[in-house]
Amino acid sequence: MKPHAEIAEVWPRDGRVRLVGHIHGHPAEGQWRLLLTRRSHAEQRLDYPAQVKGDRFEGELPVADLAAATGTAEAEAESETEALVGVEEWDIHLTDGEVELRAGRRLDDIHGKKKIMVFPEQRVRGIGVRPYYTVKDNLSLECRTGAST
Repeated sequence: MKPHAEIAEVWPRDGRVRLVGHIHGHPAEGQWRLLLTRRSHAEQRLDYPAQVKGDRFEGELPVADLAAATGTAEAEAESETEALVGVEEWDIHLTDGEVELRAGRRLDDIHGKKKIMVFPEQRVRGIGVRPYYTVKDNLSLECRTGAST
């Protein structure tokens, strides 16, 4: 199995998403950060400190940052048109500056988490942000503009 950031806990509440897990298949030395990459605009990235002890990591990100980054791009694209419902996805990695480990949950023998595990949405400035598992059991974030889901 490829090295990755194995997610053990996801806590979406109080305007933040807190992630706890273990670094799997890669040495855990050095300074690590949570790295978010906007799927439709890979050059757009956000990063946050991660605390690492042994192979265990913990970090959190404010959903307001995602709402601001997503909302700004949406506003530029729409200019003066009526707000449309749109979805932007952000992929989560753990990085030490040299390697990027994809965040996901693969070691629990539960396949198809996308249809099983549903996390609550947090709304900020008209944008809903919620974590979700992809079809490959990676963890990503969905930012939904417009109408509430």
